[in-house]
Amino acid sequence: MGSSSVRAVAYDEAGEAEPGDAHLAYHELDADRLVDACRAVLAQVGEGDALAISCFWHSLVALDARDRPLTPVLTWRDVAGEPPPLDPDDYHRRTGCFLHPAYWPAKLVRLAAEGVEAARYLSFGDYLLLRLTGEVRTSVSTASGTGLFDPNRLDWDDETLVALGLDASRLAPVSDEPIAGVWPALGDGACSNVGAGCLTRERAAVMVGTSAAVRVVHAGDESTARPGLFLYRVDGTRFCEGGALSDGGNLRAWLVRTLREVESAGIHERPAAAHGLTFEPFLGGERSLGWNARRHGAIHGLTFATTPLDIAQAALEAVCYRLADLLDAIGGVGSIVATGRALLANPAWLQILADVVGRPVEISGAPEGSARGAAVIALERLGLSTPPAPLAGVAEPRLDRHAVYRRVRDEAADG
Repeated sequence: MGSSSVRAVAYDEAGEAEPGDAHLAYHELDADRLVDACRAVLAQVGEGDALAISCFWHSLVALDARDRPLTPVLTWRDVAGEPPPLDPDDYHRRTGCFLHPAYWPAKLVRLAAEGVEAARYLSFGDYLLLRLTGEVRTSVSTASGTGLFDPNRLDWDDETLVALGLDASRLAPVSDEPIAGVWPALGDGACSNVGAGCLTRERAAVMVGTSAAVRVVHAGDESTARPGLFLYRVDGTRFCEGGALSDGGNLRAWLVRTLREVESAGIHERPAAAHGLTFEPFLGGERSLGWNARRHGAIHGLTFATTPLDIAQAALEAVCYRLADLLDAIGGVGSIVATGRALLANPAWLQILADVVGRPVEISGAPEGSARGAAVIALERLGLSTPPAPLAGVAEPRLDRHAVYRRVRDEAADG
C-alpha cells in the first residue's frame, strides 16, 4: 500500500519477483474501499504460501465497537489539528517522532474535539489485517511510526498516552507474529530500505515516491533520536533513521498539471541553477528537518523572462537540495541508492540528484522496492536467505555542475 496506489507482487522463495504483478491507483481514503482495492490486486496475482504487507506509515483509522470505520483513512498528508502540550525535545527523545500533525497525537486531539468516540484506533495496515484474518495486531514497525510508541522500550509511550487521555487497550496489541500466514503490515519506508539493500548506517536509500525521504537502517537494542531526524523501527532488532519530505513525486505531478504538461526529460542538460529562481518546496508543509507543518511553498525571482522549464528545473533541484541536507544530517554515509517509483522513472531527476550531492548514486534494480522489502523480511523470518538487492546502474556526478549547486546551497545556508 503506497500513498497513491496499491500493488501486489508474487515472490518465490529466493525473493525473485514472478511475472504478473498488479497495480491499482486510488483517490479515495475510504478504509473499506481501500481493503477492496487490496483484495483486487491480490486476486490478480493469485494465491501464495504467505502474505507480507508494506503499508504507508503514520495512517490512522478510528473504529466503533463493531470495528466499523468512523473516519476515512487519515494519512501524513492530513496536517489539520494541533498536538497535545508535551515537551517537544523529551517527546522526540522518547518516541523518535515529532510534535507534528503528520503523527497520531494531533489527529487524536482533533478527533476528540470533533466528538468522534472511537472504541479503538488502528493504522490502515492493521485494519487490512483485521479484514483479511479477523484478528487485530500491529507490528513494531507500524507502531513506531504512530508517535505513540517508544522504539527503545518497544512499547506504547505512557507519557504521551496520559497526555491524550488514551488507554493502551484502545490500541492494537504489538506483535510481529503472523496470523494464518499473513504478517502484520510493516512501514513502507523500512521495507523500501530492505528492498533496496540499504541495511547499514553507511548505505542510505534516497527514495522519491509520492513523498521523498532519506533513510538508513542499523541493528541495535537501543538508539538515540537525533535533531531533525526521525527514529523508527524495522523490527525488534533494527532501527530505521532518517528524514522525510512532504514534496516528492506529488510535486512533479503538480508541475505537470500546473505548467501544462511541461516536458522535463532533458532538464538535466540545462545549465545548473541558471534560472535565477529560488523554489521553496513546501507545498505539503515541512517535515524534515524543521518540522513546520504551517510552512508553505514559494517561488522567488520570477520575471517576464521566466519559463515553465525554469520553474520545473528549480523545483526538482530544490527537492535535491533538501535530500542532500538530510544526507548531511545523517552523516557517515558511504554509498547512496536511489529508489522509489517517481525517481526511478525520471532519469533527469536522478542525474540532478547525483550532481547536487556530488557523489555516485546507485540505481535500485527493484522497481517495487517496498514490496520486495516486505517479502525479504518475511523470508528472513521463515529462515530463508535471499540474494543481494539488484542494481540497474549508477548515475555519476558531473563535478562542474556540483560546484554550482554547492555554491547555491552554501549561499542559502548563509541566509
